Amino acid sequence: MSTPTADLAAAGVSIWLDDLSRARINSGNLTELIETRNVVGVTTNPTIFANAITNPDDTSYDAQVTELAASGATAEEAVFAATTQDVAAALDVFRPVWEASNHVDGRVSIEVSPDLAHDTEGTVAQAKELWAKVDRPNLLVKIPATKAGLPAIAQAIGAGISVNVTLIFSLERYAEVIDAYLTGLETAKAAGIDLSTIESVASFFVSRVDTETDKRLSAIGTPEAEALKSKAGLANARLAYELYEQTFAGDRAKALLEAGANLQRPLWASTGVKDPALPDTLYVTELVAQGVVNTMPEKTLEATFDHGVVTGDTITGGYEEARAVFAGLAELGIDFADVTQVLEDEGVAKFIDSWHDLLTQVKEGLEAQR
Repeated sequence: MSTPTADLAAAGVSIWLDDLSRARINSGNLTELIETRNVVGVTTNPTIFANAITNPDDTSYDAQVTELAASGATAEEAVFAATTQDVAAALDVFRPVWEASNHVDGRVSIEVSPDLAHDTEGTVAQAKELWAKVDRPNLLVKIPATKAGLPAIAQAIGAGISVNVTLIFSLERYAEVIDAYLTGLETAKAAGIDLSTIESVASFFVSRVDTETDKRLSAIGTPEAEALKSKAGLANARLAYELYEQTFAGDRAKALLEAGANLQRPLWASTGVKDPALPDTLYVTELVAQGVVNTMPEKTLEATFDHGVVTGDTITGGYEEARAVFAGLAELGIDFADVTQVLEDEGVAKFIDSWHDLLTQVKEGLEAQR
């Protein structure tokens, strides 16, 4: 019998889990989600690792922390060791998926330090370090789409590193991300690197767009403003898919694809529904199209499996309606460029805060062992 997650996969959506922990790997839960929930990849971020490593009920890190404390490791070295070990183990679990999908899925992401969000050279250096340390062909190194991140993305791709570009909120920045990917591919091609070995996804955030836009609509408070609530996130993502279709049909991209390059797939991130008045599968079932990735928190994944209704492509027919949403926001005086800049700044800040919380708690754990 078919399930909603199987229907979603059949409609062309790659389902990735937005979570990882050593306990999830060791217990066999990750393998179970692959087998029963059609999960074909995983994304991680500093918040996810902070929750895993500092979970008092999870003892799977204790032995490694004791060993690292005895070796005199710093908190940064300990986090690097623990997270790369988890990601490598998850990549091994996904290796059969990677093989079966012709090396498209079966991917796990690991993020460069959020402290490097505005440091191009530091980002490139750490991307190379993570790529070498994990040493798995199905790895994705996660780099934020900040202004400093864009040249780092191009350089990492140019060096043959597969990249998950994260924290994309605006169409303008997304266009720059695709340009960075194509620039990187051109560099790799000139260096003689096999383009088919380079994979990339562009993580476009969805629910956070609604959270920030709806806050501004509530402040306006008119019926016209209320009518536009919870529409900007989907509209923004749908127009991002249109941009993806148009750009990768262009001559520059086609030349690279013909040389063996892969499409840089759009990935829908931030797909957990924040507003309890909305359907809990909204950012899944309303963003279905061929060749996209949807990374879901486990709660959203289970809701989709339990009662998601997949009706086929819910993106490509909605471009005009999406443009009408933005026309309506503009008429109300909402500066969407400001919305997306606020979200980018907040996104970077949240990951930096989580990263420093993680380092502080790991440092305390190491000191307790010494």
